[in-house]
Amino acid sequence: MPFSDYRTALVTGASSGIGAAVVERFAREGLEVHAVARSADALKKLSDKTGCIAHVMDVSDRSAMSDLARKTEFDILVNNAGVDRPKKFLDADPEDIDLLVDVNLRAVLHLCRLVVPGMAARDRGHVVNITSIAAAYHFGGNSIYHATKAAVSMLSHQLRIDAFGKRVRVTEICPGRVATDIFAHVHGDTPETRAKFIDGFELPEATDIADAIAFAIAAPIAVNIGHMEIMPTLQVPGGLSTARPEKPVRR
Repeated sequence: MPFSDYRTALVTGASSGIGAAVVERFAREGLEVHAVARSADALKKLSDKTGCIAHVMDVSDRSAMSDLARKTEFDILVNNAGVDRPKKFLDADPEDIDLLVDVNLRAVLHLCRLVVPGMAARDRGHVVNITSIAAAYHFGGNSIYHATKAAVSMLSHQLRIDAFGKRVRVTEICPGRVATDIFAHVHGDTPETRAKFIDGFELPEATDIADAIAFAIAAPIAVNIGHMEIMPTLQVPGGLSTARPEKPVRR
């Protein structure tokens, strides 16, 4: 099991949901886990529970992340931090664009820039990028999110090309709907939000995603599990819509 080949891991967006579940899973494997998030209280509880090393910082803070990467050689990098501001692109605010690009894409690019060359030099490492089914399928009202996740999906493919010849594995995890608190963060922590997105559905849990990541890492070193799409059994992507025109076409 390659877990035994790795000593250190960096997990972003670690204070809750998938990130926290990954930290807990890695800690059980005996890794030194560095957990990055903005919530000091949540990280403190996670650190007390798992023994992880907490770093209260924003992933878009390039200086802070660079300092962290200089101090520690990471064998595993999990790019999990993400934000969303759901709305049609026709109604997009410039602040929304900047936020999603900064957190969902730019931070991932810079962390890979900081960490992956060291993995290649040591001939050992695993990058896990958490994207979304939004990287591959289209659904309305999330255009900026789709764009950033699709970019990280392409980065995941390109990293393997750029690290060709080295034992640097790259796994893209594409979740569908998962029972986490991301919906509360985006839409408000209300009974209405839970009723719309969580209650009554059969959904994967954050621990299921963490176990899938562990499966990819635990594969023999000769095996790279490059892409995993994880959706509820009762969820399917896609669909077909046809609109009637508001005005008839002039001929």
